[in-house]
Amino acid sequence: MWEQILAFLNNFSANPAPVVAVVRLAGVIAPNSRTTKSINLENTEKLLTTAFSLRGVKAVVLIINSPGGSPVQSALILDRIRNLAKDKDISVLTFCEDVAASGGYMLALAGDEIYAHEASILGSIGVVYSGFGFDKVLDKFGVERRLYTSGEQKSLLDPFSPEKKEDVKRLQHIQGEIHEYFKSKVRERRGKRLKGPKAKVFSGDVWLGKEAQKLGLIDDTADMRTFLKDRFGDRVRVRTIKPKKEPFGLLSMLRGIDSKSDVSVSSGGSWSDDVLDTIETRSYWDRWGL
Repeated sequence: MWEQILAFLNNFSANPAPVVAVVRLAGVIAPNSRTTKSINLENTEKLLTTAFSLRGVKAVVLIINSPGGSPVQSALILDRIRNLAKDKDISVLTFCEDVAASGGYMLALAGDEIYAHEASILGSIGVVYSGFGFDKVLDKFGVERRLYTSGEQKSLLDPFSPEKKEDVKRLQHIQGEIHEYFKSKVRERRGKRLKGPKAKVFSGDVWLGKEAQKLGLIDDTADMRTFLKDRFGDRVRVRTIKPKKEPFGLLSMLRGIDSKSDVSVSSGGSWSDDVLDTIETRSYWDRWGL
């Protein structure tokens, strides 16, 4: 009896169950200027380092569900993941959910392999800028716009001034540079797996899972848990890395107050910032009907 138990324990210790760390990156990608709900390097750094540091971890899985956002934050997170993967010699697997578009797809590129659902929306490899022009509104109400700058381009695309062709040309040049950077990352990460015409792949269009697979933007359509069991066996242990939950109610209101001093540390923006963030976030998701 004891010999059997000892043999089991020895076998278990000699052949531990493979561990896979899972990090979910969901939401709009934006600097941490107004909210902690967005995806950015500051919010994800600890999650990523924890995932790659788990004992016995065989792979890190990224679950992506993002309509995009800041190209800089997307690139920073992508580079951070790749550096960790190289330093720890651990493979990265990406699974896309509803959307991995624009900056969301750039995050997906952190994976050595990319998978998605058949109904996932993928791609949007491009750069977009949108705004409003209020100069005619000012004319209608007899309001005079007074703008003073030092530097010819300081008022580039001012929404209260008439649009200038040279401003649009300058913006398009900047967008073109960012687009080229995005394309270089796709080529670097997907390499020979890209199959579609480059003009189509880099057009800014989006595709569902199977079409994205044909273009080489993903490796296949797959369900994460089924895939992990097929890859690592039935004993695979999935460890989801989550941020610590914030306290609620009165504790949440008081958490930034140091009891030993009169210093209050802000934990977020004002209610107006929250409203702006909600509107901005909603606009990103609405673009994809979600």
